[in-house]
Amino acid sequence: MKKIGLLGGMAWPSTIDYYRTICEGANARFRAKGYPAPLPVPPVNIESVNIAETRALRGIEGDEASWAAYDAVLLGVFARLEGAGCEVAAMASNTPHARLHAIRDRIGIPVISILDESAKAAAQTSRHRALVLGTSVTMQGGHYPSALRAQGIEPVPRLPEPEVEAMQRLIDTEFYAGATAAGRTALLETCERHGGRDPGTVVLLACTELPLAFPDRGGNPVFETEGFTFVDTGAAHVRAILDASLGHANAEG
Repeated sequence: MKKIGLLGGMAWPSTIDYYRTICEGANARFRAKGYPAPLPVPPVNIESVNIAETRALRGIEGDEASWAAYDAVLLGVFARLEGAGCEVAAMASNTPHARLHAIRDRIGIPVISILDESAKAAAQTSRHRALVLGTSVTMQGGHYPSALRAQGIEPVPRLPEPEVEAMQRLIDTEFYAGATAAGRTALLETCERHGGRDPGTVVLLACTELPLAFPDRGGNPVFETEGFTFVDTGAAHVRAILDASLGHANAEG
């Protein structure tokens, strides 16, 4: 097994979920292969950053220089993970993937992309359009549209600025401290307003806290509830992280 390095803390509820699902997923794969208890889990290092500090360092879309301080935080995290012996890395959050292109070639270990894995999961639904919901950085950036188009899926046009701001507030108040019933209701209402029930549309829960609104979702990257088809971006990501750690020969489960 390869040692996994996780960037966490953006925010902490999904960081916890990542660790849990990595361990559960590894257990399931080894159980299916007949291993006895205690079932193996891969070694994991988590570097948890302070979201209150990283939020203040966000740059401006299209202005690469404005992201220098934010990029420095990410590079520092990966340097520490690499120094701790991690062989494969991932960011347990969608938002910092806006900077994946700027840091990937500047570190010595591979970083598994949530963008690519979520787009692949969306393609498996056979839908031709995707509604991407997440933080303002994620919803306003071009990284998800590029990943989706590479899979033959057209993103729903960018939501109006007030809707983007409302989604960021919802995440800040109802999801970063753990999902609430009010958060789930508001999330579903947003999906409804923007065509999430359309039979050709899949909804990407592109903030790793958003899937926590559906505790009965199971561990699959794609799930359906209340007339919507969702991609749990964190689940798609974890599956690829496990593949990288355990090897594709152990990729069942």
